[in-house]
Amino acid sequence: MTLYSQIIGEGTPFVILHGFLGMGDNWKTLGKKFSELGYQVHLVDQRNHGRSFHSDAFNYGIMAKDLREYFEHHKLDSAVLLGHSMGGKTAMQFAVDHPEKVSKLIVADIAPKEYPQHHQDILKALQSLDFEQISSRGEAEEVLSSYIEEEGTKLFLLKNLYWREKGKLGLRMNLKVLAEKIEAVGESLPRTTVFKGETLFLRGGRSGYISEYDEVLIRKHFPKAQIRTISNAGHWLHAENPSEFYQNVKDFL
Repeated sequence: MTLYSQIIGEGTPFVILHGFLGMGDNWKTLGKKFSELGYQVHLVDQRNHGRSFHSDAFNYGIMAKDLREYFEHHKLDSAVLLGHSMGGKTAMQFAVDHPEKVSKLIVADIAPKEYPQHHQDILKALQSLDFEQISSRGEAEEVLSSYIEEEGTKLFLLKNLYWREKGKLGLRMNLKVLAEKIEAVGESLPRTTVFKGETLFLRGGRSGYISEYDEVLIRKHFPKAQIRTISNAGHWLHAENPSEFYQNVKDFL
C-alpha cells in the first residue's frame, strides 16, 4: 500500500514527514512556500496517521520502507527530505538506509538518541473521546480540555477529527496501535549508521529535545550536520516561528 500525500507545485522533489499524532496537512502553509522556491512538495501521511493505511506493524525500519515504496510509486530518484519529531526519526532512518535517494536532509527538533515515553497524557486524552456520546468538535474539545491545557496542542489533536458518516465523528489516526507501540516512537537510530550527505538539524530555543550534549551524537551519525536554533519556539518550532524556520531551511537549500 502506498502512503497518502498531498503534492504541491512542480520542480525538484521535497518530501515532508510530520510528527507523532500529526499528518501532512499540518505542513500545508510551509509546503506552499517551499513550492514557490521551485520544489514539488510532498506532504506525506505516515502509516497509522492521517489518511494513510492502518497497520499493527509500527517502527522506524518499517516506516522507512514505506517511504522507499512511496519514492518508487512516485518515481522519485532522490529528494530533499524534511522530518519533524517522529518524522525526523523516519527521515534519519531512510537517509542512512538509502543515502542515494536523499539530496539534502533536514531534521526538526529531534536527535538520533532514545527518548523516554512522554505522550501518556495526550494518549489518555484521546482515548477518553467517546464518539457514541460526542457529536461535535466543540464537545470533543471540551473533553480534551479536562486533560490538556495548552491550546495549540488541543487544536493540533482536533485536526484528526473527521466525519466517519453523517452525525458520527472519529479519529483518522490508528489510536489503538499507536498507544500499544508508543515505545517504538522513542527508539534511537541504530548505533553504527551514518549519512554523509548535507544535513541540517533545527531545534526550538525553548525545546529540550536537542541538548548541547546531543551534538556529538548528531555529528557521529551525520558528519556534515549543521545545527541551528529557532528562537521563541518550542518543539512545534515550524508552527511557533514559521518565518525563522522557513528562512533557515531556505538558506540551507
